Amino acid sequence: MTDETMTIRAMCDEFEVTPRTLRFYESKELLFPVREGQKRLFTKRDRARLKLILRGKRFGFSLEEIRQLLDLYDKGDQQFTQLSRAYEIAKERLADMERQRDELNHAIADLRDQMNWGDQMLTSLKNNKKAAE
Repeated sequence: MTDETMTIRAMCDEFEVTPRTLRFYESKELLFPVREGQKRLFTKRDRARLKLILRGKRFGFSLEEIRQLLDLYDKGDQQFTQLSRAYEIAKERLADMERQRDELNHAIADLRDQMNWGDQMLTSLKNNKKAAE
């Protein structure tokens, strides 16, 4: 291993992923480690790509969207196309996340209302039971 490359173990340790995850991303042609026999050596480019992959996954981007964005890096327009497309996907994803948050907030409020009703009913039933005894 040199400053330019990292082993699969070093990548796993640095990015907190499993070897299986790295092999999966390699099989999906998102990472391109150098092979030395059975050994995989990941370059600085692979490390940068993995950072972007993990960030994209955290934001809910699909692997296909991430792959397409990574492929736009070499377009030759100083990353304008890549950044523009990433921005558009991010806007769509943010809208989806905000919609999901709103739906979740409504569901939480509804559940609280139902639990308050249930609490009142249980209290009433307990009081009726005590009064009957």
